[in-house]
Amino acid sequence: MDDFKEKLIHLLHYPNISWNAVYQMLKKDPTLHSLYHLHPQLLQQKSSFPPLNTFQDSQTSFLTFQSEIIHEQIRQYKTNEIIVISIFDKEYPAVLKEIYQPPWALFAKGDISLLDKEPKLAVVGSRQATLYGKNAIRLIFPKLIDEGVLIVSGLAKGIDALAHDTAIKNGGKTIGVIAGGIYHIYPKENMNLALEMMKNQLLISEYPPDTKPLKWHFPARNRIISGLSKGTFIIEAKRKSGSLITANYAVNEGREVFSLPGSIFNPFSSGTNDLIQQGAKLVTSAEDILEELKS
Repeated sequence: MDDFKEKLIHLLHYPNISWNAVYQMLKKDPTLHSLYHLHPQLLQQKSSFPPLNTFQDSQTSFLTFQSEIIHEQIRQYKTNEIIVISIFDKEYPAVLKEIYQPPWALFAKGDISLLDKEPKLAVVGSRQATLYGKNAIRLIFPKLIDEGVLIVSGLAKGIDALAHDTAIKNGGKTIGVIAGGIYHIYPKENMNLALEMMKNQLLISEYPPDTKPLKWHFPARNRIISGLSKGTFIIEAKRKSGSLITANYAVNEGREVFSLPGSIFNPFSSGTNDLIQQGAKLVTSAEDILEELKS
């Protein structure tokens, strides 16, 4: 890891650092030469997203920022097979640079070559997946996988976990974008799936590995899920749900949005039906998605 990259990664470990604070600092000091000589108040800037990293107490002294503890954490990445890809690295996905406030770095564990694999389809849905949603995945996924589509999701309970698992069981590839850091998988019930993905697939986060997941990490990571993908497929969603946040990110970035229609009597289809009314493509088969992703 070169000196500039290590300084950038060190900066991302700073308690309560925001995306805008990093941006402003890079504007003033593109080489981060003065990083270890700044007063901490200069690193506090307003951001559309809450702080990148709050796993340390906000009252942590500035000396902690410069401490050997953070340097040791960074040194341990190689031992733990964690790869850090900064926005300035050639391995950083070009399509992700197009989104609003792209992550300054991706902390990755697994097969990073999957970041280059195309096409990618984001698949998200309710944490309380119904039999209908589960059956739809089992029906639609095999053809998608056969056609080489990589599935991106958020390793959440319900539709997300089923999307990852079904992709793997059909011999496909999948990327999980998690809230919090790699050392703190949430929910715990998906730990075995996460461990399997760390070995043979890919897990990524914009947060340093020892960051505990906080409430605002979940909507923030949705921009990465959609940002990596050419299209986003919403399986099941209520009218107010994180899945619709992901769909909105996709729309704002000019990406395709696909939606599974459902019964008007099922609250988990109210959000997906609304998306179709608003212009999302109605999906009843894999072909409905493939004709857009392959075009």
